[in-house]
Amino acid sequence: MTPARFAYVRPETLDAALAVLAREGEGAMPLAGGQSLVPMMAMRVARPALLLDLNRLPGLEAIAVVEGALRIGAMARHASVLAHPAVAAEAPLLAMALREVAHPAIRNRGTLGGSLSLADPAAELPACMLALDATMVLASAAGERRIRAAEFFIGLYATARRPDELLLRVEIPRAAGWTAWFEEVARRRGDYAMAGLAVMARRAGGLIAEARLSFCGVEPAPRRLPEIEAALVAGADAAALLPRLAEPLGSAETPAPYRLHLAQVLLRRATESLHAAA
Repeated sequence: MTPARFAYVRPETLDAALAVLAREGEGAMPLAGGQSLVPMMAMRVARPALLLDLNRLPGLEAIAVVEGALRIGAMARHASVLAHPAVAAEAPLLAMALREVAHPAIRNRGTLGGSLSLADPAAELPACMLALDATMVLASAAGERRIRAAEFFIGLYATARRPDELLLRVEIPRAAGWTAWFEEVARRRGDYAMAGLAVMARRAGGLIAEARLSFCGVEPAPRRLPEIEAALVAGADAAALLPRLAEPLGSAETPAPYRLHLAQVLLRRATESLHAAA
């Protein structure tokens, strides 16, 4: 199939891009790496009236540690994030997860902001942002707005980003004393995750004192599960709580009970690994 007809704009400045969004509203759709949007347009799942190409906007690909936080621009390519020494030092969870994202050709074009804004339930990066307690910085013609990851992802392919806003960057607090853990299950390397788990655990006195975790590929949207996190800290069987707390997606290829089983397996692996290292 071919896309439905659409207008195309490629602004040179952020202000110009935000002016387009203010004028066009829901009719405009931002284009970053295009690795998800372009196939969706080809299948006519997405039918934007106007495609807003962000690839000439300056500065949105920057990665740096600023005022004690790791800042990653929304236009940073997956491959650049994976290779950046500041990411390896300050947010190794991202490096773990990005190795599982698709294939090198996709990682060379796909962007951090594109993945987060699409909020595919199988995507690794939204779950990582919750575990990392990241803050999303968005901008509109009216100014900037900050929102924590826990409030940003609100449903299946749905976020708190308004139609007149662009995601500018994410800010991740430094995680000294925290340990990262990530694993996922897919049919083949690079396929969409049937289940994945991102965990950050803080140690104190040789024990796990605090944990943040989120699944990908399991529920319609990533979210924190405080009861599971508390059980992980306590060394209890956190996986036994999942059937009561989780709302797994189901499909003909991956029924909900099987997806829940995978999530339990991953959670038990994380529990064993983190407590063994504590």
